[in-house]
Amino acid sequence: MAFHEIRFPASLSFGSVGGPERRTEIVALTNGYEERRTPWAHSRRRYDAGLGLRSLDDVAALIAFFEARAGQMHGFRWKDWADYKSCIPSAEVTFQDQEIGIGDGMQREFALCKAYASGVGRYRRPVVKPVEGTVRAGVGHVEKREGVDFEVDTATGIITFAAPPEADAVVTAGFEFDVPVRFDADRIAVSVASFQAGELPQVPVVEVRP
Repeated sequence: MAFHEIRFPASLSFGSVGGPERRTEIVALTNGYEERRTPWAHSRRRYDAGLGLRSLDDVAALIAFFEARAGQMHGFRWKDWADYKSCIPSAEVTFQDQEIGIGDGMQREFALCKAYASGVGRYRRPVVKPVEGTVRAGVGHVEKREGVDFEVDTATGIITFAAPPEADAVVTAGFEFDVPVRFDADRIAVSVASFQAGELPQVPVVEVRP
């Protein structure tokens, strides 16, 4: 996949509309019951970048970014202002926000993830685009130091420890993260008159699988 490790201007994504999408196949049975299943293990995010535009300068920045990505050709990072931390939005990131694995004395690499829980339901979302400088990690309730005890690949979301966590030790992490996306159209239609009248262009953006 062609991917540019650059974030869509956060000032433009602020105010956009979007969120997770699921695909559910529903079969209605003759007895009135339903069978439901999903072919997707993970949800997919969709956004409209047009709703964050506030001036013609914003439009110019959007067009420049669109052209530099060659439309749908190259993916990029997107800040989802409603969901960009390992903790709740009002809290500060800590190294104990998310459990990402259990040590076995041999494994050194662990993938970042974020858990979503409600009642008996629980979903673990892979996090593949952490924000540089925001990742904190710990082993057995003791915080480790980035650059000394562990390294982070911000292009894949993999943490590599200098020494493998001991057996049965809980490995945790906290972080900010972006969503890997691409434009979902190969054209942007903007009318200056319409924009000044309050009509915003539709600029669909869709999450890409890592």
